[in-house]
Amino acid sequence: MSFSSDEVNFLVYRYLQESGFSHSAYTFGIESHISQSNINGALVPPAALLSILQKGLQYTEAEISIGEDGTEQRLGESLSLIDAVMPEVVANRQNMQNQQKQATKTEPPETNGTTEEPAPPPPTTTTTATTTPAPVETMEVDQSIEIPASKATVLRGHESEVFICAWNPSTDLLASGSGDSTARIWDMSDNPANPNQLVLRHCIQKGGTEVPSNKDVTSLDWNCDGTLLATGSYDGYARIWRTDGLLASTLGQHKGPIFALKWNKRGNYILSAGVDKTTIIWDAATGQCTQQFSFHSAPALDVDWQSNQSFASCSTDQCIHVCKLGVDKPIKSFQGHTNEVNAIKWDPQGQLLASCSDDMTLKIWSMKQDTCVHDLQAHSKEIYTIKWSPTGTGTQNPNMNLILASASFDSTVRLWDVERGVCIHTLTKHTEPVYSVAFSPDGKFLASGSFDKCVHIWSTQSGQLVHSYKGTGGIFEVCWNSRGSKVGASASDGSVFVLDLRKL
Repeated sequence: MSFSSDEVNFLVYRYLQESGFSHSAYTFGIESHISQSNINGALVPPAALLSILQKGLQYTEAEISIGEDGTEQRLGESLSLIDAVMPEVVANRQNMQNQQKQATKTEPPETNGTTEEPAPPPPTTTTTATTTPAPVETMEVDQSIEIPASKATVLRGHESEVFICAWNPSTDLLASGSGDSTARIWDMSDNPANPNQLVLRHCIQKGGTEVPSNKDVTSLDWNCDGTLLATGSYDGYARIWRTDGLLASTLGQHKGPIFALKWNKRGNYILSAGVDKTTIIWDAATGQCTQQFSFHSAPALDVDWQSNQSFASCSTDQCIHVCKLGVDKPIKSFQGHTNEVNAIKWDPQGQLLASCSDDMTLKIWSMKQDTCVHDLQAHSKEIYTIKWSPTGTGTQNPNMNLILASASFDSTVRLWDVERGVCIHTLTKHTEPVYSVAFSPDGKFLASGSFDKCVHIWSTQSGQLVHSYKGTGGIFEVCWNSRGSKVGASASDGSVFVLDLRKL
């Protein structure tokens, strides 16, 4: 077997992407010149690095368990990955296996019973501590809540992971963005069994001609009336598209990948965040940069509008800034997280700001004070994203309490009563990191998507699992259509699927 450094670098780069470390993947990709390799990423399956490591580990264990005479002796304890690459540990385990086999050969047979007790293994001679992790409990889903295949439409066309998807707010158009350097618009209204798709190719100028950028489409957002779609890409450009698939304008000011972008409610400005540590407000009509904000000391990871002219941004620098169009410094800054801040979201009233971080905490902030209102600590791993419910004062569901959902790499989703600062439900059916959560428009249900390939639908009132569907790839994003009748999801294997929840 032979392999090149380019191949190893690509597998590491893909692993970082799939694990959610998007900015680390970008930095590694630049330093290892991934873009200059001739590897077609669309042909590399998800989790390729893990698959190769697992096979290598199995081969090493097989080498240990097969004796000099070619017979197999069962390995008493599985090797850890680190042990498998340490020659002295492997040699010691081989010696142990041979000793155990010899002891088994010379031990007199049992005559006073019908059950043979295996000989205890000899004491270990290595000083390396190894821990075999407890097996992950597989949560069985009640078959009565499984969404049947007849209610799922799988959309094929993307040639790489699909990182994001979003429904048009007015019609049943579903947009998706992928590592194949395209976004797509799927029309799910007329013929959902065989929907029409528009391919939005993200190209750059090279030598006077347009060529594919070969960069991931990482973010997309519809404007308020659903007439325009904005996309952000690792190629450093934001783009505005019409619903017929035509490119309306290209927004070029960032010096590197765009991690997030959002339309304001009025639809006249677009806000973007980039690896270049800046955030930009764009004039949607002209495609020009209206104002660039350079207050972060590290890549900006997320942005969210508070009003039509003010917004918050967060960064790997652990800081959150609230900025306003026309003001040349932050109108408020929040500090308190001890690791990078992954996502921020304003509540429906624009009064409270929620943030989540790799420090495993969820914090609630108010413009009325400098320290956080609540410091919510319950997750045991990084919190990847958060969403507010469309409920409470000033929403279309004013008689329901406002709640906040958090999704974590600890495989759980938590629902929080923010007023009291307490967790009201812990949703535990997922078995892998949860990358996305989304509330139904009426606030009664929550969809969650995980790398266990499952989309779960939960009751927000009881915390009970009410519907479930298992796809073919790890789930990056889930979203509801405007009527709350369909859930869209995008996955690591290039698939997009739509679940029709009517009459379930």
